[in-house]
Amino acid sequence: MSAARINQANGRLKAARVGLKIEQIGDRLYLRGTLPPKPNSGKTKPYQQRIALGVLANPAGISFAEKEARRIGVLLATKQFNWAEFERGKPETIADWIGRFQEDYFATRERNDKTETTWEGDYLKVLRKLPPEAPLSSELLREAILATPPDSRTRKRTCMVLGALAKFANLDLDVSRYSGSYSPKSTAPRSIPDDCLIAQCYYQLDNPAWRWVYGMLATYGLRPHEVFRLNFERLKRGELVLEVLENTKTGFRRVWPCYPEWFEEFRLAQVQLPRINTKRPNLAVGRACSQYLSAKLPFRPYDLRRAWAVRTLAFGLDLSLAAQQMGHSVQVHCTTYHRWISEQHHQAAFEALMLRADRPKAPILNH
Repeated sequence: MSAARINQANGRLKAARVGLKIEQIGDRLYLRGTLPPKPNSGKTKPYQQRIALGVLANPAGISFAEKEARRIGVLLATKQFNWAEFERGKPETIADWIGRFQEDYFATRERNDKTETTWEGDYLKVLRKLPPEAPLSSELLREAILATPPDSRTRKRTCMVLGALAKFANLDLDVSRYSGSYSPKSTAPRSIPDDCLIAQCYYQLDNPAWRWVYGMLATYGLRPHEVFRLNFERLKRGELVLEVLENTKTGFRRVWPCYPEWFEEFRLAQVQLPRINTKRPNLAVGRACSQYLSAKLPFRPYDLRRAWAVRTLAFGLDLSLAAQQMGHSVQVHCTTYHRWISEQHHQAAFEALMLRADRPKAPILNH
């Protein structure tokens, strides 16, 4: 309910060109906009910052926030804005600290789809688990870390995020002793679907738009959100080489189909996008895609990406090229995706090599 009220208030503020918007962090409200640099910040030009209002995200608080935004908008327009009115010393609650931490995060890097995805997927996923109204302390962060399973991906990510928050808040917390020994190699790989099953599942999807999405994931090994961030004009012209746009997790890249026959089989030139809100961050778009397909498939949608990685080995694609087409480093490619290679994959690759006419032959000895 509060989200709808905030959106309505922000619509009115935007129409009035106030230059500020209301944001909710935890159960508290903030104003965000382009504001003059704070004293002793070392900055000289206005940039995106937040003002903590100290009010709850309820109807009365939202009403107050809208009025305050209009008042501050006048101060900004008349160049009478002064941080002394709003700076009340060191923030105390975790919600306050998260607001400052997020502000600092985007002050040191360009705010775009890639950084928004990282913030939402890696940082905010951890920070939302902290009690927003509690005072920030080393002990509270330590307890949050210890509440996660040891030697797990969750523990490693939690240590990374809360360690960064502790450093930002000048808290004494050494997270290295808790991070554990997790690595992609340490987890047991699941079996991935074979290509016959992948092709069969395409025809089991009733919705034509989602069937098209599935075909793209299978043929190009894309991340779920990337299906909605493509150069669609090239696809519609029937060009096999796919262009993933810059506003994705790892930016612009080109991808070749494995198998190229699937481009025609799955009718990928006939672009059909499901009616979902693609203006959301990449993480939300990808989650919507995965949720829909997960309910329809006997395997996880991300397994299509893993299957593509393994398939490139059978094609003989160089590791560095496969890594580039997947949008990650060779190290990530080897440590993450090579775990999915089964004995059957090795055997198939061996048999293909043995059939090559130009393969080396064993020496012939004269006895």
